[in-house]
Amino acid sequence: MRSIGQLTDLSGRRALVTGAAGKIGSMVSQTLSEMGAKVVLLDLEPEACRKSAELVSQQGNGKGIALTCNLEEEKATRRTIREAVQALGGLEILVHCAAYVGTTPTPGWAVPFEQQSVAAWEAALRVNLTSAFVMVQEAKEALVSSGHGSVIFFSSIYGLMGPDFRLYEGTSMNNPAAYGASKGGLLQLTRYLATLLAPKVRVNAITPGGVWRDQPDSFHQQYVSRTPLGRMATEEDLKGAVLYLASDLSAYVTGQNLVVDGGWTAW
Repeated sequence: MRSIGQLTDLSGRRALVTGAAGKIGSMVSQTLSEMGAKVVLLDLEPEACRKSAELVSQQGNGKGIALTCNLEEEKATRRTIREAVQALGGLEILVHCAAYVGTTPTPGWAVPFEQQSVAAWEAALRVNLTSAFVMVQEAKEALVSSGHGSVIFFSSIYGLMGPDFRLYEGTSMNNPAAYGASKGGLLQLTRYLATLLAPKVRVNAITPGGVWRDQPDSFHQQYVSRTPLGRMATEEDLKGAVLYLASDLSAYVTGQNLVVDGGWTAW
């Protein structure tokens, strides 16, 4: 029987993380690197992605490589996945956490329901959901042949339940319909791919609750009052879930959704 240290060791494994310049994506990349993985960081913003890759190389045990891609574009996404696999020499871990979120500055997105546009809806679904399908399809061969294939999707509590719009009253915040629809779709894609790619590749999801982002005080207070653990999440709260699903700690786990929400969905 292997030790916990051996089960969590990612030395020699190769990972691709999307949305890697964001706070969660950067945390994921650093976590994997800390445990020895070589990581390709993929993001839309080249300079921010480069800085995240430099941080991974400096702080982790593995090397960070930055690649830029617009996940709304299928051909570009497929090409970039191939480039990543080639740069790494293979692929064991694929983490998708790129997403349109509530603060994404796209016209017709984070606005009242009556003003939400089809263009914003379609763009969000392409980034949040369709790109996950495309990436796994393109990386399937490398994941299967690696012998340790693990895919992790980042969903949301709003992929599980409807939003409480009372939280947003008196603020400029909004919860676009396409956000929850795309995150719910990711959970079903998780189950589909888990059965399709078994037994060679495991596919799981992480569902965070609200993460602290300097939200308005009224939102923050109401959110915390509804959370059994009495606070919003930090990026650090998600590190254990990432390591668990990426490593051999979860070698017999697939098709699952690991909810990290401070108990929000337990009421």
